[in-house]
Amino acid sequence: MSAGQRPRQRLGVNIDHVATIRNARGGAHPDPLRAAHIAIDAGADGITAHLREDRRHISDKDIANLKEQLTRPLNFEMAATDEMLAIACSHVPHACCLVPERREERTTEGGLDVRVGQNHLTRCVSELKNVGSRVSMFIEPDLAQIDASHRIGADVVELHTGHYCELALANDAAAMQQELDRIIAASKHAHAAGLEVHAGHGLTYTTVPVFADIDEVVELNIGHFLIGEAIFSGLSPAVRQMRQVMDEARYPTHLRRSA
Repeated sequence: MSAGQRPRQRLGVNIDHVATIRNARGGAHPDPLRAAHIAIDAGADGITAHLREDRRHISDKDIANLKEQLTRPLNFEMAATDEMLAIACSHVPHACCLVPERREERTTEGGLDVRVGQNHLTRCVSELKNVGSRVSMFIEPDLAQIDASHRIGADVVELHTGHYCELALANDAAAMQQELDRIIAASKHAHAAGLEVHAGHGLTYTTVPVFADIDEVVELNIGHFLIGEAIFSGLSPAVRQMRQVMDEARYPTHLRRSA
C-alpha cells in the first residue's frame, strides 16, 4: 500500500495520570481537562479517560467536564458494571472501551475475557450502542476473543500491547517477533471480520513504530508514558514527538510527499 493510500493513524492520549498527580495532594491542580486541551493542540485525535470504581484518578466531575468541553472525541474506559454503565449512558461519550478491572491492580493488566463474560457483555454493548456510543473491547491479540467480540456486537477491538512492551524492556528479540506476529495476525483477523482495530498499553517512542506500521491498526492509545515524559519535556512536546514517531513509521521519508 502506498503512502497516499495508507490512512493516517489516530493518536488517543490517556490523561488518567494527570489526575493521579492531582489526587496525590488533593485540590484542583493539575487539571486533566487542561491536559486534554494541550494534548489536542499538540496533535492528539482523541482523549481517553478511565473512571475506575475506586476513583483513584479520574473523577465523575472530570468526566462531565471532558464531555462538555472537549472538541475531539472522548473515549471512556470502563469496567462492565452497572454503575459504570449508568454513568456512560448518562454522558454518552463518543466511545466506550470495556476493560477488566481489579481493585488491587496498579493499572489495567491483561485483556478482557469476552468469551467467558459473553452474556453479561452483550447487554452492556447493546445498552451503550443504543444511546449512541461506539463500543470497544480491550482484549489480548487472540482470535477467539476477537470472534467473541464480533458476536456480541462490538464496533472496535483494542489489542493489548503490554506483553510486547515488556519483552522489549527485556530485549528478547525472538519473543518480541513472535508476539508482534500474533498482534499482526489478530489485526488482520479483526479487520476481516469488520471490526475497527486499535492498540495500546505500555507504548513508548521505541515500541510505537512497529504498531504504527500495521495497516489495520487505525488508532494507538497512549497515556502513562506521555505523562511521564511531560515531567521532563512538557506535555505538548511529548505528544508532538509521539505524533512524529507514528507518522515517520507510517510514512517512510521517501514516501512522505504523497501522504
